[in-house]
Amino acid sequence: MIEPETAMRPSERREVLSAMCGVIEHRGPDSEGFYLEGGAALGMRRLSIIDLVTGSQPISNEDGSVWIVFNGEIYNYREIRGRLIERGHTFQTNSDTEVIVHLYEDEGEACVEQLRGMFAFAIWDARERKLFMARDRVGVKPLHYCLTGDTLIFASEIKSLLQHPFAGREVNLEAISDFLSYGYVPDPATAFRGIFKLPPGHTLTFKDSRLTIRPYWDFHYPETRAGSPVREESYYIERLRELLAESVGLRLISDVPLGAFLSGGIDSSTVVAMMARHMDRPVKTFSIGFSESSFDELHYARIAARYFNTDHHEFVVTPDVCKIVEEIVWHHDEPFADVSSIPTYIVSKLAREHVKVVLSGDGGDELFAGYDRYIIDRKRERFERIPAFIRRNLMLKASRILPRAAYGKNFLRNVALYGGARYIDSISYFDEHAKRDLLSDDVLRSLGGHDSSESFKEIFAAPASKQRIDHLLYLDSKTYLPGDIMTKVDRMSMAHSLEAREPLLDHKLIEFAQTIPASLKLHGLASKYIFKQAVKGLIPDEIISRPKQGFGVPINRWFNNELRELLYDTLTDARTRQRGLFNQRAVRAILDEHRRGRRDNARHLWELLVLELWHRTFIDRQPELSFAGVKRIGLDRLAVGTVRGSEI
Repeated sequence: MIEPETAMRPSERREVLSAMCGVIEHRGPDSEGFYLEGGAALGMRRLSIIDLVTGSQPISNEDGSVWIVFNGEIYNYREIRGRLIERGHTFQTNSDTEVIVHLYEDEGEACVEQLRGMFAFAIWDARERKLFMARDRVGVKPLHYCLTGDTLIFASEIKSLLQHPFAGREVNLEAISDFLSYGYVPDPATAFRGIFKLPPGHTLTFKDSRLTIRPYWDFHYPETRAGSPVREESYYIERLRELLAESVGLRLISDVPLGAFLSGGIDSSTVVAMMARHMDRPVKTFSIGFSESSFDELHYARIAARYFNTDHHEFVVTPDVCKIVEEIVWHHDEPFADVSSIPTYIVSKLAREHVKVVLSGDGGDELFAGYDRYIIDRKRERFERIPAFIRRNLMLKASRILPRAAYGKNFLRNVALYGGARYIDSISYFDEHAKRDLLSDDVLRSLGGHDSSESFKEIFAAPASKQRIDHLLYLDSKTYLPGDIMTKVDRMSMAHSLEAREPLLDHKLIEFAQTIPASLKLHGLASKYIFKQAVKGLIPDEIISRPKQGFGVPINRWFNNELRELLYDTLTDARTRQRGLFNQRAVRAILDEHRRGRRDNARHLWELLVLELWHRTFIDRQPELSFAGVKRIGLDRLAVGTVRGSEI
């Protein structure tokens, strides 16, 4: 935190800083460090990965005029360190953290442009009495802040900010509306009024009580024309393989054991393939399965594990896992409706029993058009041939007249829309019309006509490219990737003090991927075409040709069994009703439709459930230093397999 020296007594500032660090001990259980001088107070909980002996933070330059706290990894730090030594810099440690400090001395705020990695850091420049913060290009690592008067408070997690007496816990209703649309709160807002996320690819400077936020990087989709590629496919294939190998190799730098999440999909299997090439011992791999066959991916994970002869570990999720719902809500800090947080939490816990770092395959779908929704969008483009007045005055109005559970209601509404609006509607939990039925009159008045889709429409329209798929990829990379995917992986892995690295999100790889013609990503109705061509021969053919399967959870069945009591008791009790967020008639209709099997409302019900549990955890009371609301589930209580790949 940065504040006037008169804001608190030194002892009070130290006590607050200690509380802020204590509540996120799970992010850094290995050591704790503080720097308090003048108006600056920096605190750090460290997870030791590189330079285990001398890398404790905060770290300063030679004369102690520049100090840093840093979360993440810089993969090209050795290269930068060599250049800095040639320029005369002296190092006290072998850490990547100290490299940033000295690079800042030479390059100032432009230092961030030379960093290759995942990072969120804050630098206190005592000479200029300035705080400089930066977040990595795609938002792998989080960074939150709150400005109250002349005091800037910042932290990796919101629960840390809430330990500060100046930080409020007022609900941001516009963010809640956005959450109901998308299942997460998009950057830069949070669910707390006055608390913000620093967006990916941005820096923040705080000096003389003034806050300045600047972008330094973005996904770039240049203007393109439909037609044949400007280069042969072989060029893109060869270059992709080179960059994949380089990106994975860089992320194997570690002074502690590492492994990989292995779902049996194309992305995670490719990461494991590259790891196996680089490593002189079997890769440790970790997979999650379910007893319900439609959600179970262990078959494909085992194929990959056998192929690469990995040291493979499996975990079969049983309904017992439902008991950790409230714990997951606590770790997310904000309402978060991606139910795949549950298996991500469990596979992270499994991995942490063996390693301290894992590589993950996240990001490939956003780079190379891997989601099924891109195919659905392409199929529905033909409806744009229907005259606009028919779509607007007949189809759209008809969809709104039909009862909630009427067959085809959502499809009719979606195909009646045009351009970005259709895609944004397809990725929404509740559209604006549905939210008007769901939310109470008081909340609607407070929102004053706020439309959650407007900011997404602006992002969708931003790329210069004429190819629709580029606009879809840009929107997802700016919203869903940092807001959902990266948030889920960071919170669930760090809940177990496990570092997750994302080789497919190396910015050099991203920048090359954006030069690949759109027609080689979504090739007709074939998703991820060029990526699949690039990994042929590197991973098993069965995995390349397998149907797309998300990291799903049998939440529908759980709502009818293990979670039924929690769901109904939470959504219908007096405490929820008195909160005044929802029209209770609409909530009961959603519950009733699901109970009778008239419509699968599992996603909507999960969203409403976690929203109320979030209110109870963060708004109704101060978050505790550690989660004590439920008994943690030990691995010994669930089905776990540990086998070598060659023996599966």
